[in-house]
Amino acid sequence: MTSILYIHGLNSSPTSTKASQLQQVAERCGIAPHLRVPALHHHPRQAIAQLQAAIAELGRPLLVGSSLGGYYATYLAEQHGLSALLINPAVSPHRLFDGYLGEQLNHYSGETWQLTQDHVDALAELEVPPPQDAERYHVWLQSADETLDYRQAERYYQGCQLDIQEGGDHSYQGFASRIAEILTLAGFAPARWADFDFSTL
Repeated sequence: MTSILYIHGLNSSPTSTKASQLQQVAERCGIAPHLRVPALHHHPRQAIAQLQAAIAELGRPLLVGSSLGGYYATYLAEQHGLSALLINPAVSPHRLFDGYLGEQLNHYSGETWQLTQDHVDALAELEVPPPQDAERYHVWLQSADETLDYRQAERYYQGCQLDIQEGGDHSYQGFASRIAEILTLAGFAPARWADFDFSTL
């Protein structure tokens, strides 16, 4: 079954800009039943359990992962042999939290939670070698990402289908204009969005 599993990043949610835009398109194009955008738990082990359940429900979805969601998507794509589209993905995020343990705020839900060493250890458990089946991976990077150094992803995914844009930011500017590409990668028929104006998002 053609389907999409969208995986948001750290301290994000299904109400983030990219997730909301994707859900709007899915609703208007009649493919909402084939899209899942789970509100992920802040702890990696619980988040992965949620995502495993979504994959079991959807069958073989296209994984679309943003930031930390890209890291999760890579782990799951390798485990299940799935295709993935990664947007400014985190690489080895467990190495980035030095000095950042403690209280965190989810910017969308308002939830506060404690980032602990157990979170970091759980992230480390998900690390996989650079993908060997590079054809399954599309990686969209913007060079002015203020949160992650895009060159880390460029190196890690060097054998994959890389699309690097100059400028932009971590949220990935211009995402709405590329949603049709995502739907195509997922296998939906272009006729579904032939009359849709993506500039209205």
